[in-house]
Amino acid sequence: MTTTWAPGGLETLRATMERHVERGELPGLAYLVERNGEREVVTVGAGAFGAAPLQRDALFRITSISKPIVAVAAMRLIEDGRMQLDAPVARWLPELAAPRVLRTIDAELDDTVPAEQPVTVEHLLTSRLGFGTVMAEPGSFPIQRAEEQLGLGTLGPPWPPARLTSDEWIARFATLPLMHQPGGGWMYNTSITVLGILLERVVGGRLGDVLRELLLEPLGMHDTGFVVAPGDLHRLTTAYEPGPDGAPPVVIDRPEDSWWSDPAALANGAGWLVSTVDDVGAFAAMIASGGEHEGRTILCPDTVRAMSTDHLDAAQRDQARLFVDHDGGWGYGMRVPAAGALGSNAADPIGASSVPGGVGWDGGTGTSWRWRPDVGLTGVLLTQLAMTSPVPPSLMLDFWTAALAAVR
Repeated sequence: MTTTWAPGGLETLRATMERHVERGELPGLAYLVERNGEREVVTVGAGAFGAAPLQRDALFRITSISKPIVAVAAMRLIEDGRMQLDAPVARWLPELAAPRVLRTIDAELDDTVPAEQPVTVEHLLTSRLGFGTVMAEPGSFPIQRAEEQLGLGTLGPPWPPARLTSDEWIARFATLPLMHQPGGGWMYNTSITVLGILLERVVGGRLGDVLRELLLEPLGMHDTGFVVAPGDLHRLTTAYEPGPDGAPPVVIDRPEDSWWSDPAALANGAGWLVSTVDDVGAFAAMIASGGEHEGRTILCPDTVRAMSTDHLDAAQRDQARLFVDHDGGWGYGMRVPAAGALGSNAADPIGASSVPGGVGWDGGTGTSWRWRPDVGLTGVLLTQLAMTSPVPPSLMLDFWTAALAAVR
């Protein structure tokens, strides 16, 4: 008889997570692991240093785990025939009808060439819009300085939120040249911000309402959204970032004066959602089941396969390497195994700079989700301590090391 979990595996996982909290690295965390229909949900510590114990319904800022959620909503529209993968986004975003492209990343803004093809829906889903995070010091290049002057907030953390409506944001963004030809280079982040605005235009409503109709309500993700209601602020955890030179963590955002207590002018699909461990778990379980949720089809299996298939070529995977590591590629809105890599590291120890392979994504506030079909494991980790680079912190690596050990 095969057991779901290795003897003592879940206990070791819990003890590992408790040690990080006991050392004062962060006040608390919540995690979920699921295999063969058996789910373990654990909370450790508190919602803030010195606060009451963390509850299972605690709200976390999930940042970039927002990306695959928005991507799934887009795929639901595609399944319904309301937009198509190969459709030029200019049909709904006329601001992007005639983009220009920088000759080089360090070129002046007027040193451009015409786009060789239109920006399509699939370009946004695969982060191949041609604009995104620049791996250089802020202000190093003219395009970075121009983006900052426009107040778009797309090249750094999602906080503080942009003081622009969706229409204002896309109008300003359209004045900038792209950094790569559409469909050419892979660049992180901005594609999904644009995708969220596209969904608003296609459906005709605010992104929060669009997500609620297409995905959140069908999945029972009632605690997920872009704003925290006044009656729920007591459930919102305090967000921290590591202190300098080993100092205690520093507060980024508190419930009592949170950026999330009022609706942001721009509901940024690239990183502004708040959620709970059970809500993210419901989303993760739907992906792992091939699109099913409690007997209801949320996505067709073929759609899930397309989302979890690598759509990058070798050069684009090299551009994404810092984010997806040596065995990763990019599907629709999330990290996937590179072609031929699925299951290749099933028995390998986690590398010094990466969480395990498979399908999923991480958030800059210290959140992580993976589905490992090769070993049947789904895991979700929500913490309150922000990451300082794309390289995962030891806490995240320890979680995945112990979670994988628990299934062997």
